[in-house]
Amino acid sequence: MTYHRKALEMLKTHEGLRLKPYRCTAGRLTIGYGRNIQDNGITEEEAIIMLMADILIAERELCEIFKGFEYFSVGRKAALIDMIFNLGKSRFLIFRNMIKAINNNDWKDAAGEALDSLWAKQVGSRANEIAGMLRKG
Repeated sequence: MTYHRKALEMLKTHEGLRLKPYRCTAGRLTIGYGRNIQDNGITEEEAIIMLMADILIAERELCEIFKGFEYFSVGRKAALIDMIFNLGKSRFLIFRNMIKAINNNDWKDAAGEALDSLWAKQVGSRANEIAGMLRKG
């Protein structure tokens, strides 16, 4: 066994795993196996790994919402992933008319429904870009 493997096993045992942020005994914001995110943050590589995991979750959720999601164009898939990532599934589901339009293959109406929302006012140009991608594919 290498010292890396031994240290890994020891730290997993000693620190324990917490999947949500917590305050360690020193009062620092911590996550995982004792990762002090308050002082150390995360690396760009770690941020990309987390983002990719979130994209896969968003894709799985969209496959549950839209039968045939796998057949949507690359642009439409990316737009919907961006939108559900930003909103979360429960708030995304509030867009009933947009979802209905997509299920009816009416992408122009779907784009209009996305833009006719408080969300669009809040995110501004992001909503315009997403609506354009829904409309054009």
